[in-house]
Amino acid sequence: MKRRDTGILGEKLARDFLKKRGYHILETNYRCPEGEIDIVAKHKDSLAFIEVRTKTSLAFGSPEESITPAKKERMKATAAYYCQTHSNLPSLWRIDVVAIELDQKGKPSRIELIENAVGKD
Repeated sequence: MKRRDTGILGEKLARDFLKKRGYHILETNYRCPEGEIDIVAKHKDSLAFIEVRTKTSLAFGSPEESITPAKKERMKATAAYYCQTHSNLPSLWRIDVVAIELDQKGKPSRIELIENAVGKD
């Protein structure tokens, strides 16, 4: 499976996973001058910006370990930009990560939601 195909599959799995947990998907692949967020969703009384990380091998670490400090900063800046440019949003927001591991056949062997994975400060 090519890297792009892995990412597309991971995002679909993540959307389905989140919907089953009560998330209301507002946007996918949101892009702005600050960066990109895979999924923007409402969950209870909060806005959740969700980074999806999908891996087919743990040779270079787990999916969640692949998020660099620079990526975290871009995610925070993108989330702040989204909040400034959209109205009628919940005042509370957070950045979550959905970590997905796929087996050799492309089937998920682990899907984990990590709420508040990236701090705002």
